[in-house]
Amino acid sequence: MVTLLNTWKRIGFIALLSIGLPQAQAQSLKVTRSLQEFKISVDADSSLNMVELTSLVPRLKVDLRYATNMNFTGVRLYPKGQQQTYLRKDPATALSRVAIELEKKGIGLWVWDAYRPYAVTVKFWKLIHDERYVANPSKGSGHNRGIAVDLTLYDLKNGSLLDMPTAFDDFSENAHHGNNNLSEKKIFNRELLREVMERNGFIKFQTEWWHYYWPNGDRYDVLDIPFKELNKPMRAIEQ
Repeated sequence: MVTLLNTWKRIGFIALLSIGLPQAQAQSLKVTRSLQEFKISVDADSSLNMVELTSLVPRLKVDLRYATNMNFTGVRLYPKGQQQTYLRKDPATALSRVAIELEKKGIGLWVWDAYRPYAVTVKFWKLIHDERYVANPSKGSGHNRGIAVDLTLYDLKNGSLLDMPTAFDDFSENAHHGNNNLSEKKIFNRELLREVMERNGFIKFQTEWWHYYWPNGDRYDVLDIPFKELNKPMRAIEQ
């Protein structure tokens, strides 16, 4: 993994940050970039609203890796110190149910990423042309639509992360669901997360044990609204 990261850095990832999506590709996908346009869609259908997760999910820990340089790119891609993260109303509500269920077992949810502006997905694709690990910008991603979450489990008593197959953003077969060349504890914890997420309506991503998404993604627009704009109007979900 270290060798791979060094290789990526040598190809000049920082330089790639300024390269945009080819015009023909950008035109083929509807991308909502205006906060005003987003609000219009929410006024028409409240289920499209974005919910700040700590306002709804009990005892949630947020550790947005892309708000630091401690991620696979080695570059900070979100605003420094960003700790507000979002999902659409239905998956956010479902994630709250997951947290309540796990709390009875003394376990909490720890989120590494949820909503991701489309522009960041474009930057990822410039670096890694592999749909097993990075969304193709011509399609947009569940993260861009506000329906995908990257997460793990932690012990509510001592705050420590549970032992999982790999670290976050490990692009190896060890991160795949179904890979059982692991310790019993890692398999048990991975399956615990999978079972509770699936029971509450989420779908696993086969090559990343930490990544889950909400179904019927086509009904949600791809968003490219910066966090500094999205942070302003979001409120706890109305009961």
